[in-house]
Amino acid sequence: MSDDLFEKKAEFISWCIEMYASSKSLNGRDVANDFANKKVLDFLGDHFEVLHTQGKSYILATIEDFIKARSN
Repeated sequence: MSDDLFEKKAEFISWCIEMYASSKSLNGRDVANDFANKKVLDFLGDHFEVLHTQGKSYILATIEDFIKARSN
């Protein structure tokens, strides 16, 4: 993976963490830890190419769906 792509993925994942935390009135650090434990970080990195082209509400809904599916 190129340094540029790595940086773009890192920025996107960071944005997702902050947007999710804000939407749930949670602490970003807690969300980052939760995302790591629930493999959300891997999911976001693996699906970056599609997800980063979508809007905020779609991305947050996709994260919610992923978390719900993993907890069942």
